[in-house]
Amino acid sequence: MRESLRFLLGDKLVEIDRCDPTLTVLDWLRLDQRMTGTKEGCAEGDCGACTVVVGRLDRGRMRYEAINACIRFLPTLDGCQLLTVEHLKGADGALHPVQQAMVECHGSQCGFCTPGFVMSLLALRLNEAEPGIGRIEDALAGNLCRCTGYEPIIAAGRRMDEIAPREADRFLLEREAVTTRLAALNDHETLVLQGDGGRFCAPATVEALAALVAVHPQATLVAGATDVGLWVTKAMRHLDPVIYLGRVEALRAITDEGNHLRFGAMAGHIDVRTALAELSPQLDELMRRFGGEQVRNAGTIGGNIANGSPIGDLPPALIALDATLVLARRAETGIARRSIPLESFFIEYRKQDRRPGEFAEAVLVPKLAQGMLFHASKVSKRFDEDISAVCGAFRLTLGSDGRISEARLAYGGMAGIPKRAAAAEAALVGQRWNETAVAAAVAALSQDFTPLDDMRASAHYRLKIAGNLLRRFLIETTQAQTQTRVAGLLAEAVHG
Repeated sequence: MRESLRFLLGDKLVEIDRCDPTLTVLDWLRLDQRMTGTKEGCAEGDCGACTVVVGRLDRGRMRYEAINACIRFLPTLDGCQLLTVEHLKGADGALHPVQQAMVECHGSQCGFCTPGFVMSLLALRLNEAEPGIGRIEDALAGNLCRCTGYEPIIAAGRRMDEIAPREADRFLLEREAVTTRLAALNDHETLVLQGDGGRFCAPATVEALAALVAVHPQATLVAGATDVGLWVTKAMRHLDPVIYLGRVEALRAITDEGNHLRFGAMAGHIDVRTALAELSPQLDELMRRFGGEQVRNAGTIGGNIANGSPIGDLPPALIALDATLVLARRAETGIARRSIPLESFFIEYRKQDRRPGEFAEAVLVPKLAQGMLFHASKVSKRFDEDISAVCGAFRLTLGSDGRISEARLAYGGMAGIPKRAAAAEAALVGQRWNETAVAAAVAALSQDFTPLDDMRASAHYRLKIAGNLLRRFLIETTQAQTQTRVAGLLAEAVHG
């Protein structure tokens, strides 16, 4: 067991012996270190003003990630490097190429959001050479400019590699040395920190995690903190103890096991998106709209499931694909595991089938077989960085006679849990995949759901959208020439 938090702040080693479990990186930077370049805008991971870059080891290689400092807990930085806007200027005071590009392209207006944009562009530059405009827009989708100055900021993203080549960037030149330093910090000890606000524990192995959860079944398990962080910054909840899963490298693995993919519960959304895109391009689009880049860098597949939100984007898609959830706990002989259909994990609003001492270890996602049709759609108020009003994911299996032999229709935002539409499924089975079958399924949706009215949508709107998503599914699988997606319409408008 280790009782000190260790990470690099720029190139300086920081060691902290006492720390509250939910002290945010933002508060530590501004209040303790007096590094005020990182701004607080929303305190919920939406606006990006607090964006910093975290460098961490991923299977022995350095990985740079833009994250929201306002909802990231400081102890989760153990074994990482933290870069803020203050670290960008050179030893002689010269601007970093990202900053210079922002100056030359007039990318700053009121300036409040500028440090966050700069750090998002830095992460993009460190990870990718010559990104296209679409990639730049994706990388900046988690940063809001209240002055609506996006065009010059995007232009700065296109110019930063012209001003100075990536190969000459000092952060990349120092990558090998930083990797060596981080490798020395990343041990296999369980980190235990005590602060006035409680205890923070971060095991490094599945066995140590199981032991901790068995001893502290009431603990809050933290993965990316993209939701738990708001429990602290908005709901002012006191969390003690906190068990962080991010140091358990075995939980990050994604493996192809033949007829299915196996995702460790801590597999991040960036990697999950890449793997799911191999199953269906629609999953790639769904994941591209999963929060902003900062949220996708921090969030995990297991956290999105265990959170139990009825409007989480991934569960409907995974349920439609007939995914299996693997739960683990400590047993006398080692680790005991229990596998359940993912859909049965969700019992009612914020209540899941997780027994004392259990934690999500993995998600098994079947591949699409011959004769299967798949669809995933998300409807939200904003195209980017917004939670679903309704999310629908559907998988149909067509028999040799062209009739539907199996239907799996899963929705988010329609009930207190992500849920299948049993009556609508029954209306489809045995029918041919056509407008008549879809009309019967749409009519049956009112038997499956009684949606709520809330700030995102009315009950009437949700039922209407749920049916229209089924109609879109039919159009996309039977009328390939018809554009139904915003991205497709935009591409047609640009190139037409």
